[in-house]
Amino acid sequence: MLHRLLFQRIDNSSLIIFRIFFGILVSLECFGAIATGWVHRNLIAPKYKFPFIDFDFLQPLPGYGMYFYFGIMGLMGLFIAVGYRYRASIITFTILWTATYLMQKTAYNNHYYLLILISGIMCFFPAERGSSLDVKRNPKLESNSMYAYIKWIVVLQLLIVYVYASIAKMYGDWLDFSTIEVLMRSRKNYWLVGEILQEKWIHKIIGSVGILFDLLIVPALLWKPTRKVAFFLSVFFHLFNSIIFQIGIFPYLSIAFSVFFFEPETIRKLFFKTKVPFMASGIVIPKNKNMVLITGAMYFTIQLLLPIRHYAFTDDVLWNEEGHRMSWRMMLRSRQGKGTFKVVDNDTKEEFIIQPKNYVSRGQERKIFAYPDFAWQFAQYLEQEFAEQHREVSVYLENSKISINRKPYKPFIDPKTNLAAEEWYHTKHHNWILPSNNHTSEN
Repeated sequence: MLHRLLFQRIDNSSLIIFRIFFGILVSLECFGAIATGWVHRNLIAPKYKFPFIDFDFLQPLPGYGMYFYFGIMGLMGLFIAVGYRYRASIITFTILWTATYLMQKTAYNNHYYLLILISGIMCFFPAERGSSLDVKRNPKLESNSMYAYIKWIVVLQLLIVYVYASIAKMYGDWLDFSTIEVLMRSRKNYWLVGEILQEKWIHKIIGSVGILFDLLIVPALLWKPTRKVAFFLSVFFHLFNSIIFQIGIFPYLSIAFSVFFFEPETIRKLFFKTKVPFMASGIVIPKNKNMVLITGAMYFTIQLLLPIRHYAFTDDVLWNEEGHRMSWRMMLRSRQGKGTFKVVDNDTKEEFIIQPKNYVSRGQERKIFAYPDFAWQFAQYLEQEFAEQHREVSVYLENSKISINRKPYKPFIDPKTNLAAEEWYHTKHHNWILPSNNHTSEN
């Protein structure tokens, strides 16, 4: 049964057209990041970029080098789309995109992480075997079939993303639709729909559909009787998200994934009318079968465990953010923070009140007060800044308070903790994050 599911040869039209869509979309993402100012705003203008902890060695290119960097990624996207030196192009893009992801997290987005996973997976797929310049250069590469496990890898990855996203929404602030209200408040001035988005009944629809869509869309696309309806609902859902939330290529990438759910004959007739259909069927066990099974099992075990790692930490992930990233917890909350950074010279006991705006961008400043890893990194940054003046200092965040989903502010970071002297742990709770059940609050 497992062999038939994974190692049957099937038509590869879905993989070929997905490669084309994928290449075009990532190219638009990269060139768009330059055109919209995203690259300048996050990778050029800030003095300190707040990279993922332990990845400080990954630094943006100096000057305007990151424009060149993103230009190369955009070019790789075009090469992927036309199938020009596909293997080298997809590997190059994956490495460059992963490095970009790790260089900064102020503009963190779960979709950027998904792009790492998909491009990484595509490195191992024979997506250049049709409608590509590689085939024109070497006709022996051409093939009209692929192993069925290629389809199921994509389907399972999407199932994990959507189901975890649905489960994450099943918490109080989403279920009473207050999170939706907060999200929609910033869309009040949208042309034509801004006022409608403030209606309570709209919040209920968006909140309910958000849970049900994420939970059911993959099964509905897999089941033939509901496939077409699910596809059109998916198109509407993702276009709505694109217009309202402006989240880059992800909605269109999600629509592109639909090609793996339709019959190969349907995809071939739509996109490759002159392509020779794959008629043969049967199981062909590859020589590397064991490696495929072991690698796949290891990969998906990680994908299943990583999003629930926050249960290993003390307190709620909604509060402490420990284990939030790479867990498909998308658009779940709004965080605001405030406080005062105090630096104390360990020798002279001289005190300095730090204004973060003098060191970081406005977007980074908001993160510093609301997210514990940002606060810790800023403390490390301040320690280094003073070390350059030959001062050994301690760094404290006093009067630290955060508000989640516009609720009353509550104390967040222990004011007696010297953050500059603390270690950061990826798999251990940080005791200087005060507990969420602290009853002291203010409006």
